[in-house]
Amino acid sequence: MCLKKYSHKFLLLVCFIVSVYTHAQQVWPDNIILTPEKTDFLKTSTHQDVMNFLSAIQKLSNNIYVFSMGNSLEGKQIPVAVLSKPRIDNAIAARASGKNIVYIQGNIHAGEVEGKEAVMMLMRDILLGDKKYLLDSLIIILVPIYNTDSNDKMAKGLRPSQEDSPPETGERESSEGYDLNRDGIKMDAIETRSLITQVINPWDPQVFVDIHTTNGTWHAYSLTWAPCYFSAGAYQSFDYTLNKMLPSIADSMKSKYNLLTGPYGDYYLSEGWPPKNFYSYNHHPRYLVNYMGFRNRIAILSEAFAHERFYQRIHSSYSFVSEILDYSYRHATEIIYTNKLSEKASIENVQNNAGKMSKGTHFQMKPLYKIKDFITYDYIQVDLKDSVKKFQRTGKIVSYKDVDYHAKFEATKSSLLPSGYIIEAMYSKIVENLKQHGVVLRKLKKDTVLSGYIYMADSVVYNKVQYQKHHAASCFGGYIYTQKKFKKGDYIVDMNQPLTNLIFYLLEPESDDGLLYWNFFDEYIQTAKKVDSKIEIPVFKYMNK
Repeated sequence: MCLKKYSHKFLLLVCFIVSVYTHAQQVWPDNIILTPEKTDFLKTSTHQDVMNFLSAIQKLSNNIYVFSMGNSLEGKQIPVAVLSKPRIDNAIAARASGKNIVYIQGNIHAGEVEGKEAVMMLMRDILLGDKKYLLDSLIIILVPIYNTDSNDKMAKGLRPSQEDSPPETGERESSEGYDLNRDGIKMDAIETRSLITQVINPWDPQVFVDIHTTNGTWHAYSLTWAPCYFSAGAYQSFDYTLNKMLPSIADSMKSKYNLLTGPYGDYYLSEGWPPKNFYSYNHHPRYLVNYMGFRNRIAILSEAFAHERFYQRIHSSYSFVSEILDYSYRHATEIIYTNKLSEKASIENVQNNAGKMSKGTHFQMKPLYKIKDFITYDYIQVDLKDSVKKFQRTGKIVSYKDVDYHAKFEATKSSLLPSGYIIEAMYSKIVENLKQHGVVLRKLKKDTVLSGYIYMADSVVYNKVQYQKHHAASCFGGYIYTQKKFKKGDYIVDMNQPLTNLIFYLLEPESDDGLLYWNFFDEYIQTAKKVDSKIEIPVFKYMNK
């Protein structure tokens, strides 16, 4: 592919950014001009800058409601802006409106700062500019600065792949030391618990967008994207996002902004050159986009290209999210209907197939399709001393045909789909986690003997390497059919409910991202009496007749 074409694209983009910057200074009051715009894109907004912006813009529009989803470890508010017409200030009214609710967040990794700025630019244009029409069929929830504490821990060199643009950024992890995009299941972090309990559960957005920047792969797309990955979740929302929504948005990005986008991933020079494979990220619901898929909702990952300049990454992120909003506006009814189909299919699957079919608990990545024209910076092979060879990146952008895109997940382990689970009341940590996710539980009204399956573990193995402050657990064994007595007050978790796919992944002992994996059963496992050298895992699986 010709480099001249991309030079032309770069010039167009620079002209666009300059015109937007100039236009902004002419039109907007000074108190809603953003920090990057005021500093020639050499600085990014602090938490106080964001709070000042929100305070100022509320005085300029009647269509915004701002609340805090919670306070960080260091006491900073995590602000949420709800844009609606007429103004809506509570989740009950939002859901009763029948409008398509879209949630967009930036700054989950506080070094990836362009999402924060793009969200505020969008807020400005929706409330005061040329995007007011979006509120005719949308309620838009914007969280510009999700990782509040670490945003302000700015220093040089924290994001080297961003070529020091801007020179100083925040830290990736939260102030508690968690990667907030690996916390969807365990909810260790204040931010995650606040997001799920104060926003996702009550407001129930139909579309979820998480804005990131890549960590360094030298493909040549201005932005890459991914849907929520279908593994143990429902198919309909995933299929709609991958095969209808994202292709349409990619076409708009090219036609409106001359920006080329493609599926998110990495290639590995250890496999040789030119690339034959491009690998997406994993299927686990610990990632918030995948987590939302397990909730039967459309979810999209946005990843700006790290090696472009700060203003370019803001532009591509702004443009992409703008097109998501425009698509969600034009297809609001269709999106809500698609998510209802996912929810309906998930519940009916339990009603029709509990006790008859198995669902995956472990998965392996496989090719999903071929990328017909994969664009990337080229590499050449260089011979070093002692017959050592390495690949050296060039400045040339090339296109390669039929690169396998690995983003399909096939089950390698499965477990029988139950009608429900019983959790004994003593396991309060597990019960609390389920409630925080929004899972419906009910208590046994009297002591009851039930027939069903208990999981007997031959062994439980812990990862020696700590990950996200956990030594992840894996169990090996199997279910046996038996009778067991449960007490009044123990919890029934009926699978005949909207979060059925999430419940399965949380509670199955062999799940590769479930509660056992994240050590929620450790206290019991370490004190449990062994029966014939086996440990009974305290999750009881029942089947309705």
